[in-house]
Parts: sequence; structure tokens; C-alpha cells
Amino acid sequence: MKWFGGRESDDVEEGSSSGGGGGRGFVFGGGILGLIGLLIYIFTGVNPSQLLNNMGQNDPAQQTNTQPVSGPESDAKKLSRVVFEGTTVVWDSLFRAMGKTYQHPILHFYTGQVDAGCGFATAATGPFYCPADTRVYLDLSFFDELQNRFQAPGEAAEAYVIAHEVGHHVQNLLGISEKMDRARNQLSESDYNKLSVKLELQADFYAGLWAHYEALNHHNNIVIERADIDSALNAAHQIGDDRLQQKYQGRVTPDSFTHGSSAQRMYWFKKGYDTGDMEKGNTFANSEME
Repeated sequence: MKWFGGRESDDVEEGSSSGGGGGRGFVFGGGILGLIGLLIYIFTGVNPSQLLNNMGQNDPAQQTNTQPVSGPESDAKKLSRVVFEGTTVVWDSLFRAMGKTYQHPILHFYTGQVDAGCGFATAATGPFYCPADTRVYLDLSFFDELQNRFQAPGEAAEAYVIAHEVGHHVQNLLGISEKMDRARNQLSESDYNKLSVKLELQADFYAGLWAHYEALNHHNNIVIERADIDSALNAAHQIGDDRLQQKYQGRVTPDSFTHGSSAQRMYWFKKGYDTGDMEKGNTFANSEME
């Protein structure tokens, strides 16, 4: 993936706290768990991001204490900032076409642990989006894990992860996240997991949608080629619930899926990329690949 020369986002901060300590809110995960989080998921059936907090709204009076990113930056951090800006350009355009305003999220870099608007989290949680403070949280060491533990190398795979998390922000702006919050207290764990799968698959669709418009228009000087789409699809395959369960617990239990199978995740990312049509991404009303 070619991205050098692209504008780096200004909607970025870093630090161990986003000012959300003690706040409440539901975390939407990236679908890729760190080792500790993965073990929690396997042995308890609980998405580790759900352990952070119960649902609710963050106190609006709480403000960020973090400082803007400054100083020498790794290529991974620069890539993340360029891709994040690319998602902003694409979603700005798509929201304008819907007669809406795209409210920019914040990309929050942290190392090891973070006190987010949705509660305390560690790198084991994996990248996640917190609707309470509209931030995407990313520990860059995760990209090493993506390559070495999950066999999903490449900058396009990393871009897919970021675009997926931004997809959760889009869901938040469109009111989908709020509906998920309400449903969580009304459904059994099994039924809620099925709903969670649809939410995550829609975020995959939105990631593919972003890739479609980057490939078409080279927004922010990002050039996406066929090999990059293959890399993103490989990442989607490697992090499917069925593949992870088979690999780490030796059996597949579909009732405990929270993010979708490998085939589902690949299907919806590719559908977003192939169609470029927001109307095709209603995974909640669509029985495709169930």
C-alpha cells in the first residue's frame, strides 16, 4: 500500500489517560484480541472488552488530559495517522452525500494500558472504539501481534484494523451503537452475541467501503491495489471467531461468536469494497452469510 506523502491526521493524541477514568460506556472491539484477551474469551466466553464496564454514558463534563502527539514517530504511527486522515476524508464525503455532518473521531495512541472514556483497558483488549468519548484506542505493539501471532502481515492489514474501528464510530453517529446498548439488557447472552456479530460485520463492511473509495479516488494520496485488498482479506480470515476458536480451544462454538466467522468477515469486507454502496451494508436486516 502506498501512503507516503499523505496528510497525517491532526485528530490524534496519546497518553495513558483520555480523562475518562471511572466513566461508563460500552466498548466496541476491533475483532482481534491480544493473547490475554483471547484466553479470557476462550475460557469464559466473554469478550474481554465487555469486562471493562457496564453500559451507560460518559460524564460529558469529563475532558481529555492528554497531549498531542509530538516528537519522533515510527512508520507504524505515521501510517496510522495517514490512514486515519484518509478515513476522515472518505466519511466526510459520504456523510455530506447523506445530508449529514461527519463528526471527527480521535485516534488515541497508548502503550500498555489506558484509562478510556469507557473505562480502564490494557493492550490485551486489542484496538477498540469507545462511543462514550468517540475515540479509537490503539497500542501500536498490536501490529507486531497481528503479523506474528495472527499471520496477517502488511500495512494494508493494519489499515483494515483502523478502518474497522472507524466503522464503529460511523455506527455511533448513525445511532446504531445506541440501539445495541439498549438491546444488551433485553436479550440473552446467545441472542446478544448474534447481534454483536452483525455489528462487527457491518464495521467490516464499512472498512471495505473506505478501501473502495481510497482505491477509486486515492484520497489523501493513499494508493490501494489488488494485493492490498488480498492482505486485508487475509487479516479478516485470520481473525474469524471460528478460526481462533479452532486454533486455541480445538473446537468451534458458534453460539459464542461475537465478531463473525472468517468467511463472514471476508464476505462483508469484500462487499463493501466491491459495491461502495452504504445501502448494501445493513447486516442487521440481511441474512447473507449467516
